[in-house]
Amino acid sequence: MSDRVLVADDDPDILTVVKINLELDGFEVDTAVDGEDALAKATSTPPNVIILDIMMPRMDGLTALHRLRSQAGTANIPIILLTARGLPEDRVRGLELGADDYITKPFDITELAARVKAVLRRTQAARDLSPLTGLPGNFKITAEIEDCIREERSFALVHGDLDNFKAFNDHYGFMRGDEVIRFCASSFTEAAESLGMAGAFVGHIGGDDFVAIIAPEMSELFAKEVIERFDDGILDLYDTADALRGYIEVIDRRGERYAFPVVSLSLGVASTDVREIGTQWEASAIAVEMKEFAKKQQGSTYRIDRRTA
Repeated sequence: MSDRVLVADDDPDILTVVKINLELDGFEVDTAVDGEDALAKATSTPPNVIILDIMMPRMDGLTALHRLRSQAGTANIPIILLTARGLPEDRVRGLELGADDYITKPFDITELAARVKAVLRRTQAARDLSPLTGLPGNFKITAEIEDCIREERSFALVHGDLDNFKAFNDHYGFMRGDEVIRFCASSFTEAAESLGMAGAFVGHIGGDDFVAIIAPEMSELFAKEVIERFDDGILDLYDTADALRGYIEVIDRRGERYAFPVVSLSLGVASTDVREIGTQWEASAIAVEMKEFAKKQQGSTYRIDRRTA
């Protein structure tokens, strides 16, 4: 499906030229004759990108920009400003109101198309990053595994999640729980850095689930390093009394008291070193299976799939 671009300008010649050339570049293009028209069309059917001329009748581009950024349905759409004004304060005002880029008239149509593509790339990349950890999410994780399989590169998929995390989150609150998630992310990334694994990929599936895609021969060293780093630092996120005791007490809805051990990390590893892996689903299923074996052990641990079939 093509990305949709909404172009708003009161000059019909500019609308025609931009529409024709962006469509030749593979975009689906809708047009608006002023700010009010742009606001109505963007609200009705949100596009992937909006190009707004600043100088338009009825509602100028900056007012339309402000209104678009104030509505939930259009607040995150990338917006590029077109301006005939050369004054820096006009460009600054647009950027302060939330514009993602601007281009000054007269402009080269190939440059405008390039800016549209660039802002789409940046937006997609930003959307696929976890706001909590800054790590790539599911879309990029899937693409990375598929690239390895398509290019017939050997790889190991490490899947990890936390044990006793819900009890920690319930006991200390979600803000402290978020610190545990960030700490787990840093345990993965710092382990890769300390082992000199320049090509390692670390992603955040969501919640307390993480993955790493690494060279198979490094999988055991990596798993040990991640767990060592995690176990060395996790107690720092507990209150002193709980850390010394080695567990936290949580009271359920019926008033019954339960003791939960310190949060630990379980890792499961699928590797092309021992068997052929043909799909991302197969890699994920093996890694999850190994992780479930690891979770049956006390404390932080890992299990690597060593089966040949």
